[in-house]
Amino acid sequence: MKRMEKKLIGYIGLGKMGTNMALRLSTRGFSVVAFNRSDVGRAAARKKGLTVVDSLEELIGRLSKPRTLWVMVSSGGVDELLKKLLPLLSKGDTIIDGGNCLYTDTIRRAQMLRKKGIHFLDAGVSGGPSGARKGACVMVGGEKADFNRLRKLFAATAAPGALLHAGRNGSGHFVKMVHNGIEYGMMQALAEGFEVLKRSLFSLDLKKVAALYNRRSVIESRLVGWLESAYGTYGQDLKKISSTVAHTGEGEWTIRAAKKLGVPTKVIKESLNFRIQSAKKPRYAGKVLSALRNQFGGHSIK
Repeated sequence: MKRMEKKLIGYIGLGKMGTNMALRLSTRGFSVVAFNRSDVGRAAARKKGLTVVDSLEELIGRLSKPRTLWVMVSSGGVDELLKKLLPLLSKGDTIIDGGNCLYTDTIRRAQMLRKKGIHFLDAGVSGGPSGARKGACVMVGGEKADFNRLRKLFAATAAPGALLHAGRNGSGHFVKMVHNGIEYGMMQALAEGFEVLKRSLFSLDLKKVAALYNRRSVIESRLVGWLESAYGTYGQDLKKISSTVAHTGEGEWTIRAAKKLGVPTKVIKESLNFRIQSAKKPRYAGKVLSALRNQFGGHSIK
């Protein structure tokens, strides 16, 4: 029983990523008790076999001290959640923030929680919903002692060889932020390149070109593989795909951080500007970007 208690964790946030990660942990030696703010999210997670409670109070009551909580909510909801959690927690408890948060906010939260005796780690998670279920790339910030104490938990979320303790609090989210900025630029290059291919006079089969590029070429990558898959699903005209490309904060955060450090980020900046302008200036490249986001992240194609 004592061994089981050490593996009991609380999980908050049951979106696409959160549900899949909670399911992965529940099949890799951890007993997971989960909570989600919406009734719909709780019901959907229960249908998938997760143990889900109806309130934060019930969640905390199910956990043995010292408690470990993994939080997987949007960056805008973290502070509100912490306000609700803190009166329920005790010194020695641990919170892991696995969402996409601005690293400076993470540093501020770590300092605030440290004063209250709460351990805090930030975990950048890459790989989309499929990675959350099958093993993600996980980059962790926080005290080394805390990371070592929870190494088995982090290892359970990660694919083999895909786990890094990046450094002090904020570093995990910082590394993930820059990762997302790089992702913007890589996706933009693919989108522009395939728009050039489509407009050429050669009537190319873009699915076959993507498949070829992803077989031992220099640009072989998961992104090219997802593009091949998108063409197989939606056809090379991508008629059902919106050319308006959604954008979250990470690209802009990377640009701002780089500016403070005196680092030019022309490619990332231009890729963000393209997304911002895509609502008013529809292009095939925008369809490629939306298709890619749908393939790896399950984002809407509309």
